[in-house]
Amino acid sequence: MNKKTHEADVSFIQALAELLRDNDLTELEVMREYSENDSLNVRVSRGGTVVAQPAAPAPLAAAAPAAPSAPAPAADSAMADPASHPGAVTSPMVGTVYLQPEPGAPAFAGVGDKVAEGDTLLIIEAMKTMNHIPAPRAGTVKRILVEDGGAVEYGAPLMIIE
Repeated sequence: MNKKTHEADVSFIQALAELLRDNDLTELEVMREYSENDSLNVRVSRGGTVVAQPAAPAPLAAAAPAAPSAPAPAADSAMADPASHPGAVTSPMVGTVYLQPEPGAPAFAGVGDKVAEGDTLLIIEAMKTMNHIPAPRAGTVKRILVEDGGAVEYGAPLMIIE
């Protein structure tokens, strides 16, 4: 990794930390690909922890903490990582989340609401386009994992529907 790439990575991580703070998020994870065998995985969480490790083996990998090899029990992993929950609705894109159609209007769905497959759960604004995110299945909204006006990444868990 050359010095210019290192400085760009530091700036990138600082920008992620600011995004986390400004949008009152608790955790943000991003993968940045430079080339086929060169990428950077970054996870920034509210506790002040910043973890960066290359996807390919490199000297930096030895300094980064390793992921646990044994899977956690299903109940614990669902609580620790909402994206692994079987009822998780994940973001199909990067953008800004809106829980209601316009400011002051009622939310599309709230905790405890029953939704039908295809009902709009929220809107993600990406590149000035409002994208309605439909319920992938019928069920009851158990948790809303995003805040109105907050930023989301591709694959980030938005809601839990059971």
